[in-house]
Order: sequence, then structure tokens, then C-alpha cells
Amino acid sequence: MNYLCGMKGKKKTIIYQLMPRWFTNLNDHCVPNGSIRQNGCGKFNEIDESKLRSIKSLGATHVWYTGIIEHATATNYAKQGIVPCDPHVVKGIAGSPYAIRDYYDVCPDFAVNVKNRMAEFEDLVKRTHHVGLKVIIDFVPNHVAREYESDVKPAGVQDLGEGDNPMMFFDPRNNFYYITGQEFAPHGIELGTYHEFPARATGNDCYTASPNCDDWYETVKLNYGIDPWNGSTHFDPVPNTWKKMLDILKFWTAKGVDGFRCDMAHMVPVAFWQWAIKQIKEINPDLIFIAEIYDTALYRSYIFDGGFDYLYDKVTLYDTLRGIMCNGWSASDLTRCWQTVEGINDHMLNFLENHDEQRIASQQFCGNPLKALPALVVSATISKGPFMIYAGQELGEPAVDAEGYSGHDGRTTIFDYWSVPTLRRWHQGKPTTEERRLRSIYRKVLVLCNSEKTLACGQFFDLMYVNQETLNPYRHYAFLRHVEGEMTLVVASFDDNEVKTAIRIPQHALDCAHMHPGRHIAKNIFENQEVEVTLSGDTLFPVHIEANSFVIWHF
Repeated sequence: MNYLCGMKGKKKTIIYQLMPRWFTNLNDHCVPNGSIRQNGCGKFNEIDESKLRSIKSLGATHVWYTGIIEHATATNYAKQGIVPCDPHVVKGIAGSPYAIRDYYDVCPDFAVNVKNRMAEFEDLVKRTHHVGLKVIIDFVPNHVAREYESDVKPAGVQDLGEGDNPMMFFDPRNNFYYITGQEFAPHGIELGTYHEFPARATGNDCYTASPNCDDWYETVKLNYGIDPWNGSTHFDPVPNTWKKMLDILKFWTAKGVDGFRCDMAHMVPVAFWQWAIKQIKEINPDLIFIAEIYDTALYRSYIFDGGFDYLYDKVTLYDTLRGIMCNGWSASDLTRCWQTVEGINDHMLNFLENHDEQRIASQQFCGNPLKALPALVVSATISKGPFMIYAGQELGEPAVDAEGYSGHDGRTTIFDYWSVPTLRRWHQGKPTTEERRLRSIYRKVLVLCNSEKTLACGQFFDLMYVNQETLNPYRHYAFLRHVEGEMTLVVASFDDNEVKTAIRIPQHALDCAHMHPGRHIAKNIFENQEVEVTLSGDTLFPVHIEANSFVIWHF
């Protein structure tokens, strides 16, 4: 049973992130810096109902199709009527999905028939909905490609920058910031024939004509009415950029998408989000907005003022879990994580992988995906908020390739045409025993998030304060989730050795869960084991946990 509870009466959101560029690409002879002809590219049409049902079987409720909107690329589609990009201001051969070239179009790489590319995307949305999954796409509001130009924009729509006064560094009516009187000349980048005068500010708030090669030099910062020199805001009248970005959100909402993952949302003023999200939700109240945000001081403002449904919880939960696994941090630091977001816990989106982070199984991270199982369970079950996995994570993708521009960085490239070995094997029906086992564990955990009422809807209770003598606070973490007279105990062990110990569940926890002291049936959910136990503030509940593992007991 899926329990319809949590925010807005919905079940817990489980997001499966995938990049169409490599998700279905079966080429096993890719070459570094290879072209699309050499290395191939996944297509919308290849994400068929069979693959979508496989994703849904993992417990997913949403698919985040990453890199859908047309972005700058070194691949030439002039024959299909698309003006080519200058490769000198493109990162990689395929290009960054976050250097948007045309907000009103989809990436031509993903279409079998390039001229029919939007229809192929619309069919993918319909297929996704047909199997019972919802669709999330990126909305990239902070910056665009250097050569932004829409060739399919609706009638009457002006391009970004059209009508700007390039003689002004800042003008609230401009879409861009202009470095007046200076040529664009990034350090360490050969521009060839590319010419930009005056230079425009770079996407990572680099207000100079000469960004470094580590800056987002391939992008241009959008002007939302803030003067960066003095911080003054100019939101009345409504800036031109606001109106254009709202029209873009309306365009994709009309395509039937169910949510937007908003890239670097904290680099755009919260006042814009408050203005725009309200209007989009008047069109579709169920559409969700997810903010990529890394400043905890802004969390509450972007939820309560801006209107975001969910925020990335990287700088608290993700960073802490990684620190526990890799850097000797104490597991008890997890208590600080939920305290930091107390009151907004259900708005936090948890994850262990995404396109920006290194793969768990990479040598730069854990080297062994099984060592992350306690982190998986904590991240997925600690709150009612969403949990997200990245395609291949459930198979232990190690990201060992140096694909080209991306290099050997422990990530799956977003800049290059490539193929992912674990996904190739899965799609071909040839996964290894280890891959099957890991995926089975992920499936059990993620399905449990909505099949178990306490985990889907329950309140949280930290048990560390009463278990200092029974648990090693450096390697163990224990908590409860409870609802309506039911209670689930989660104990995660980051220890390389098995653990036999006992957990104290205080009377206060029983009171919160509306459970009377006395005899209860306890079920080990993963082992299908049932025992009768006595629960009281004075008794201890025995647990046995394998190395780098977890137990989940339901009472």
C-alpha cells in the first residue's frame, strides 16, 4: 500500500535522475572527446515504457530528465536549421546542459528526427505519465550560453538581450550586465573567431571581461534587477528578465511537465521566485519547484517567501554523510543536521549522488557502493522529504572513465558523448551478480519509503541522546519514525565490523508514538523476522548489524 500522506496529502517523493544523453547509449567503444557520430547518444524514443516501468519498480515517483532544454554544443545541426555554436565558448563536445542556447527548444541530440524533436519529447512525457511517473526538468534561470538565440520561440517573444542598452553596465531594463568598453577575453581560453564586445558578466557572478578558465566562462549572467556594485534592488516596475523567464516557465508547464529543478536558485532573488512560482501554481497547483541551493541561511526564505516545495540538502545531510564515510566525522553529527533544518525537514531533498557529485563507487569517494548502505537508509528514511538517486547509482557505477572534457574526476560526464557501463549491462539484461544485489537493496529501501506508513508519514525522534552507553556515537546512528500507534526503529552502522548491541527507547518516545509500555510484536522488515518484545523506558532492544549496514524494525 502507498500511503498518501506528507506534504499536500501526497506520498513521499522519490526522484530518479537520468541524463538522456547517456542513459540508453549502448556504445561500448567510446573514445575520449569523441563526436556524437563516434560515441553515440541516447534518445528520447529509447526511454520506452519497459525502461520506465523498471525505474518505477525501484520505488520512484518522479523522473528528472536532466539536460532537456537546448544548450550550446560543438555538434553542428546547420542542416536541420539550427544555427551552429562557436566551439570556443562550449565546454566539451556535447556541451554543458547548463549553458542554455534556446529556452523554447529541446536538445537536438536526443531526437531520432531532429526536426521532430519537440514532438519526441512530448511523447516521452506522455509515456512517463502513462506508467504512473511524473516528469521533472531543469529550469536554468541564472545564466545562458554566450550565444543564446532562440530559433523556435513563439510569435511575439523577444530574445534575451534583444533591446538591451549595452552602453550601461547595469540597467534594470537590460537582461545582461555589460562590461562597457571591453572585449571578452577569458584567461587561458583560445577564442578563435569568437568576438564579444562589450563583454558580458559571466554566470558565476564574475563581473569582469576576463574570467578564468575555472569560471563559467561559457555562460552569461542574467540581470534580475539587482545592481551588483551596491546591492540595490530595482523590482518595480517588474524587470524585463522576470517577464521573459515567467513566459518560459509557462511554456514548459503547458507541455505537461510536473516540476522544475531550478539550477543555482539562490543566485536569483527570492522576490522573483515569490512572484513567478505563485503565478505558475495558479496554472497547476500540483507542480513542484525544487531549488538547488547551498546557503542554509536562505533556506527558510526560499521556502516560505519564495514558494519552493523542496530544497537540496547538500551542505547539511549530504556533506555530513560523506564526512562520516570518508573523513572520520562522527555519526552523531547527524543530529546537528536535522536540528539545522528543524521545522522545514519535510522540504529538504536528500541524495547521495547527482550530476555534480562524485559517484559513491568511485575511487574519489567510497570505492565500494556497499559501504554507503547506512548512508542510503539514513538519507532515504530520516524525513518525509523527497529522496533522489542518480541513474547508475543503484548499480554501483564507479565512473572510472576519463571521457574527455570531464576528465577522470569520479563523476559521469555532463560535457561529453559517452556511455555508462553499468547501465549498458542492465539494459542488455547482463548485470553482474553484485549489480543485481545492490539494485535489489535499493529497491527494497525505496519501496519501503512509501509502503511503510511510519516512513511515509511518521514523525522523527532522535535516539542518540539516550544511547551514549550502548552505541558508538562515532560509527552508529539510531532514530525512530512514528505515526498513529506504530513505530519504526532505524539503526545505521558505519562501522567496518559487525555490531551486537541494544537500543534504549525512552518512555518519552513511546508517549510521542502513542504506544503503551508492554508486549509488542517487532518485525525486522528486511529479514522478515518477527519477535515478541517488551517495550518500556527501562528495557533495551537488542540489535545485530552487519558491517557497514543497517537494521529496520517495525513495532
